Amino acid sequence: MLRLLIVILLVAVHAVPVAAAPLSVRVVDARGRPVGDAVVTLRPIGGTARAPTPSGSYSVSQKDLQFHPFVLVVPVGANVSFPNRDATKHHVYSFSPAKRFELKLFARDQSRSVRFDKPGVVALGCNIHDGMTAFIVVTDSAWTARTNGQGIAQFATAPNAPAQLVVWHPYLRAPANSLGKRIAAGQRATSFVLNLRPPPMAMSNDY
Repeated sequence: MLRLLIVILLVAVHAVPVAAAPLSVRVVDARGRPVGDAVVTLRPIGGTARAPTPSGSYSVSQKDLQFHPFVLVVPVGANVSFPNRDATKHHVYSFSPAKRFELKLFARDQSRSVRFDKPGVVALGCNIHDGMTAFIVVTDSAWTARTNGQGIAQFATAPNAPAQLVVWHPYLRAPANSLGKRIAAGQRATSFVLNLRPPPMAMSNDY
């Protein structure tokens, strides 16, 4: 009888879902300066990431001959609009394996949309203006966040369990522009130090 009771208690303990808790990730460069526009993704070890659900609207506008935002995070299945706010026409395209598409010439106040149905990084360009670049990170994990201007990515409800964190940045000197690390259960803060390439001349030199 005692053995049966112990087995029941053990099953009950393992059946209890892992509690969620806030997690903060800080990303800096080799000089200790905060890195914005880094994308951090969390995946539980030995489990599967919770799938994100598309909600609200997503857009990458063209204004002052630049894409805005420079990095956009969207869930798999999201529709992204590309409104033109410039006086000139744009021709937006991507050759990335995660999504190949081409939005041929469209003028001011016109917009086109694309559905992103596969996870991965999608690099954007304009066939007319070579200096225009941006990135869409299409994620299949609900625990994905972009760092802010202070280099902080916040997860309000990260699982309180061992997990793998991966940080991506377009200028990161690493395979696939990514760097990973494990965190322990109960660890509620961590950081990454990134070795970044200089941005293209047409881009900001904040990195």
